[in-house]
Amino acid sequence: MQPAETPHVRPVRSGNVFEETMEHLLRLLRLGTFPPGAKLPAERELAESLRVSRTTLREVLAELQEAGYVTVSRGRYGGTHVSPAPPARAGQGALDAAEVEDLLTLRMIVEPAAAGLVARRELAGPEQQRLVAAATECAAAGVEQYRPFDARFHLTLAELGGSPSLAGVVADVRDRVNAMLDQIPLIPPNLVHSSDQHEAVVVAVLAGRPAAAQEAMREHLEGTAALLRGFLA
Repeated sequence: MQPAETPHVRPVRSGNVFEETMEHLLRLLRLGTFPPGAKLPAERELAESLRVSRTTLREVLAELQEAGYVTVSRGRYGGTHVSPAPPARAGQGALDAAEVEDLLTLRMIVEPAAAGLVARRELAGPEQQRLVAAATECAAAGVEQYRPFDARFHLTLAELGGSPSLAGVVADVRDRVNAMLDQIPLIPPNLVHSSDQHEAVVVAVLAGRPAAAQEAMREHLEGTAALLRGFLA
C-alpha cells in the first residue's frame, strides 16, 4: 500500500532526514500551508506523507515546540497546532533568500574540495591526531559550546590540506556561515547527526579516499543548508 499523501507535503529523500524534515515543515508554516492556529495532520499521516519515521517526526515536532512554532495538547481534541503567533525569526530581514543561497553555494564548492585535498595527502601522525582530536572534541562539546568546536573542526580540516589560500577562503566562508547559524536555534538531534557526519569525513580522509571524503562533506553541508533555508530563507 502506498503511503497517504497530504497536500503540499513532499517526501524527504536525502540522508539528512532530520534536517530536511525540519526545513520542509518550517517552509509549510512560513508559506501558510498550515496557518497560525491550524492543526497539523495526525502524526502517522504526516510521517507517511514525508516518508520519514514517526520517531524522526516526533523529534522535529519537539524542537519546533521548544522554539515556539507549534503547540502540543493531549486528549480527545488534542494534537499539534501551529502557534497563533509564531516566533519572529532572529535577525529577520537581515538576510534574503538570494544571500543565503549565494553563501551556501560557495560553501558547497570550497569545503568538499578542502576535504578531498586532505584525503589526497599522506598525513603525518601528529596531523592525523590533530584531525581526530578536533572531531572528538566537537562531538563531546555541550550544546552551547558546539558551534565554536564545529568551526574549529572545519578549519582544521582545511588547514591540513596544505593550501593556505584555500584554508583562508574556508575560514572566510565559515565566519559568514557562523553569522547565519547564530540566528537559528541550537537543535540537539542535528548536532548529534553533525558529529556523526564529521566522523564519516575523518574516516574517509584517513583512508585516503578523496571522493568519499568529498561526498561525506557534501552530505554534511546539505544538512546545515537545509536548516538555514528553513529558518532564514
